[in-house]
Amino acid sequence: MGSAAAGVVHRLVQRHETLATVESLTGGSLAASIVDIAGVSGIYRGGLVVYATELKGTLAGVPTDLLSERGPVDPDVAAALAEGGRQRCGADWGVATTGVAGPEPQDGKPVGLVYVAVAGPNGAEVRQLHLDGGRDHVRAVAVIEALRLLAERIHDADAQAPDPDAQAPDPATDRP
Repeated sequence: MGSAAAGVVHRLVQRHETLATVESLTGGSLAASIVDIAGVSGIYRGGLVVYATELKGTLAGVPTDLLSERGPVDPDVAAALAEGGRQRCGADWGVATTGVAGPEPQDGKPVGLVYVAVAGPNGAEVRQLHLDGGRDHVRAVAVIEALRLLAERIHDADAQAPDPDAQAPDPATDRP
């Protein structure tokens, strides 16, 4: 987890952007993996651990009707968690986890069903995972996959950003 967390932390430092986490399934282990990285204080705004369903609404801003209709393990809930954390913590990026680690299914959702989400300046993306293994394995892989999705979204933002070294066309010489 350390290298995945280090990669996103260092890239966010370079970009002068901030990060927040909202966790259900992972119970703080995502935040712990991030704050283990030296230099994180400049980019990590904070996080929420919202294990109880009602706290996903009251603390993280997930619409209560969405929670009551679909339950806490849902792709739209994951996206709302990420965006809620981003807004509530005043961060450029929000990353969230929700799912079922086991040992028993929850609300008809199977053990190993996990959603990780990232919300950033260009919207949110959710990834659905079907993980095998015990509770600890499901939670650990969820952290890695959340960091991987965040790294991909930062990379996508880098690719979309204008090149600061590119020269603007000269209107005096750029005529048909």
